[in-house]
Amino acid sequence: MVENKNSKHVITMRIGRNTLSFSKHLEDDSVVNEPFIVKSGVSMAANLREAFKSSELLAESQDKVRVLIDTDVLMVPIELFEEATKDDMFYQAFPSRTQELVYFNVLPDLNAVAVFSMNRDLRLVIDDHFSDVTLLVAMLPVWRQLHQRSYTGPRHKLYGYFHEKRLDVFSFQQNRFKFCNVFDASHQNGSLYFLLYVWKQLQLASETDELHLCGNVPEADKLVVELKKYVKNVYLDEDNNR
Repeated sequence: MVENKNSKHVITMRIGRNTLSFSKHLEDDSVVNEPFIVKSGVSMAANLREAFKSSELLAESQDKVRVLIDTDVLMVPIELFEEATKDDMFYQAFPSRTQELVYFNVLPDLNAVAVFSMNRDLRLVIDDHFSDVTLLVAMLPVWRQLHQRSYTGPRHKLYGYFHEKRLDVFSFQQNRFKFCNVFDASHQNGSLYFLLYVWKQLQLASETDELHLCGNVPEADKLVVELKKYVKNVYLDEDNNR
C-alpha cells in the first residue's frame, strides 16, 4: 500500500477476530507496534474501550486513524458493483451479519470492490475517539503485494495466506482475481484439502505452476512435505509470514 505524506501522523489499528494491536510510523521511518491482550468472552468493542484506557499510542493519538479489520469479505467485480445495493448484496452473502454496518474498498488495480462489515458498537467506540476514520480490509495490503509478485516469472501462482486459524486462498490473472475465498484452517488436513481442491479447480499444472504459503503457517514444514506429494513447486514465503 502506498503511504502518503501524512501517514506518519496516523495511528494504524488492526482489529483481528481475536487480536487487537496499534502501530505508528516514527519520524526516523521506524514503526512502533503495541499489541493489546484481548480478553476472551468480551466483545471487541469492550476490549477496545479498555485499550483506550491503557494504550500509550492511543493516548498520544491525533484525530486520524486507519483501521485494518479482519472480517468476512464479499468480492464484487468492479463493473457489477453498485453502492446503492451493497448492503443487500452483503447481507444475502452473510446473513449472520445483517445487524452490522456495511462498507467497501475499491481495488482499481484488481478491478474489484471488497465489501465488508463492522459491528455497530465497535464503530461507535472508534468514532468516539477519532474524527477521521479510514476503514480497510486487513487483507488488502497482502493482496496488493502478492498481486505484484504474481507477475514474476511465467508460471501461474496460487497463494495460501494463514492467519487466526483461517486460510485465505487466492490467485490472479493479470489485473483480476482468478479466485478468492477463505476457509477454516483449524486443522492441517483441512488446509491441505482446501489448497489442493482449489489447485484442481483452477486446473493448475502440478509440474510447472507454483503454490506459495504465507502468513502464520501452522506446522509449515510438515504441510510443505504433504503438498509436495501432489504439487512440485511449493514455497514457504517467510518474508510474508506475519
